[in-house]
Amino acid sequence: DPPECAAPSPRSTALPRYIRSRRYVTKMGKSQVNLGRIQEKKRFLSDIFTTIVDLKYRWFLFVFMMCYIITWVVFGIIYFFDAWIRDDVNHIGDPEWKPCIENVDNFISALLFSVESQRTIGYGSRIVTADCTEGVILLMAQSIVGSMIDALMVGCMFVKISRPKKRAQTLIFSKKCVVSHRDEKLCLMFRIGDLRDSHMVDAKIRAKLIKSRQTKEGEFIPLEQSELNLGYDTGEDRLFLVEPQIICHVINDHSPFWEMTAESLKREQFEIIVILEGIVEATGMTCQARTSYTEDEILWGYRFEPCMTLEKGAFRVDYSRFEKTFEVQTPAASAKEIYELKEMERQDQSTLSLYWDHLVSGTHVEVSPTDSAIWNSLSVQCIPRPSFPASSDRCP
Repeated sequence: DPPECAAPSPRSTALPRYIRSRRYVTKMGKSQVNLGRIQEKKRFLSDIFTTIVDLKYRWFLFVFMMCYIITWVVFGIIYFFDAWIRDDVNHIGDPEWKPCIENVDNFISALLFSVESQRTIGYGSRIVTADCTEGVILLMAQSIVGSMIDALMVGCMFVKISRPKKRAQTLIFSKKCVVSHRDEKLCLMFRIGDLRDSHMVDAKIRAKLIKSRQTKEGEFIPLEQSELNLGYDTGEDRLFLVEPQIICHVINDHSPFWEMTAESLKREQFEIIVILEGIVEATGMTCQARTSYTEDEILWGYRFEPCMTLEKGAFRVDYSRFEKTFEVQTPAASAKEIYELKEMERQDQSTLSLYWDHLVSGTHVEVSPTDSAIWNSLSVQCIPRPSFPASSDRCP
């Protein structure tokens, strides 16, 4: 008999793990979004300067060299063609012949004259004579084109070398986020630092939560961006970044992590994009550094170790402790559950205080069934009322 075939398993709608773990932004701040099928590529040519600066170094150097080489070759061909039309190549050394360009008898000599003219080398063996009007015009045109290429290429090279992106390499972020209590509030925290002595001017920090979701109407929104409050309303997002600082996001009822517990954190799929912006003190250009944290890079119940000490009358930063954390006692419940528990305790305390006051004063108080149940659930030690004999001691 043929073997029985196993029943096909239902098709899973979950994304593969390698797709789910794909970062939106790398730890070094590079975007993982690739643009494709762009129809109007001519828009890039309208901003040729930015297009050249954004090229990778190998392509930038290729464009840099080809701009000069093509110009030299083109004008070399024109010079040789002019000498060939005038028959100067066949009258080299003839004292009675008046050439347009002296000592140009082949293409190589014309190419050398083109390079010497554009780079203003001027060896003296090849010159344009006054008997050649078109030669003077060509020389003027090449000088203008060469100056334009010099301005464009040197400007692109300077901007590419001094781009603020390189300054972002010395702005570091902690590899992990931590979740713990600060001032009796559950907070999500990470650390940033600046390795240079020249500090960032007007530094600002912000964070985005990247998470896919489905709306109530059934629409699927991939990689939806929502803002994480890092102190925008209090001004704490503006940093004086002279030493490593711990950036704190308070998990309140406006936070997307309001209902997230330590256990549900492991099942979530999201990414936190952190963006640090500021002005480079040395150049005055705006710099932006980025990093990202996924759900498996968040440590629940940990806190960063201090990395600053006082040494010889000055503060010293020990960057070897920049990434170090230590475990602290933190409940695994969500911020919402902790808040509700504190509210219940506060109501219990207020109810107990109310009954205590009226117990001492001896007045009758009408209470609701809920308050009565809370009161009955509490274990209270009875004390005698001042107006009753000792034999009449009782609890209300």
